Amino acid sequence: MNKERALAVFEDYKIRRIYDEASATWFFSVVDIIGALIQQPDYQAARNYWKVLKNRLNKEGSESVTKCNQLKLAAADGKKYITDVASPETLFRIIQSVPSPKAESIKLWLAKVGYERIQDMSDPARSLDRAREYWKQRGRSAKWIQQRMMGQETRNKLTDYWQGHEIKDEDEYAILTNIIHREWSGISVKKHKAIKGLKTQNLRDHMSEAELIFTALAELSTRQIAESVDATGMVENAAAGKTGGKIARKARLALEQKTGRPVVVGENYLPPVSQRRKLKNGKATDEDRG
Repeated sequence: MNKERALAVFEDYKIRRIYDEASATWFFSVVDIIGALIQQPDYQAARNYWKVLKNRLNKEGSESVTKCNQLKLAAADGKKYITDVASPETLFRIIQSVPSPKAESIKLWLAKVGYERIQDMSDPARSLDRAREYWKQRGRSAKWIQQRMMGQETRNKLTDYWQGHEIKDEDEYAILTNIIHREWSGISVKKHKAIKGLKTQNLRDHMSEAELIFTALAELSTRQIAESVDATGMVENAAAGKTGGKIARKARLALEQKTGRPVVVGENYLPPVSQRRKLKNGKATDEDRG
């Protein structure tokens, strides 16, 4: 299965998903869908609900459970665990077994998500326009949006290089990314997220303009250094990452010395604390998707 991993959001519930290009199908985390259906933000509670429902469906001889796949998905603690996933078609059947006023709206959402992915494949500019509009609606400036998208292009070129030079496993991608990040910023990705008060949110979506620029500089430098020596495999690409990150670190330190202000900051685009409490209780209808 050729997998593209992403988070989607139904109202204020994050839904993990994996795209299979061979079948042109999104596979969604069943527990995440269940949580959205029963309006349960607590993962363990949603997991227990699905466990009971799965046993009942099995006893009834339903094919819904047997058609679920099991794949590793990242959890809130950053680790990957085997998780039940299902296609929209299978999820529609499972949803029918859950008494919820959200059933119809989540069915429409699942269909919409699948349709958008097909559109994006035929016209990639659509997904860029959607991302730009999403950030704009959440208060990002035009300058920030431009920097975020330029940084993503730089990131994509680096990962394309890695993919063609014996870096295949997602854990290897994460290790190399953390090496680069630690070199330029002085802290790990995990620590950077903690400083900003982030959990499952995308760190780059909460970076300041300066943080985005130095991240892009570090990754651009890493790719060009790797290309110059034809770095292949983990050891050589890790060395390129350290060198590229150090170039951005020197620039960061020089800027901080001139301005007297740190580049790495705790600022983020999370909703106010009071709104996040409502989100946790399932009372809000939207949140920053991270």
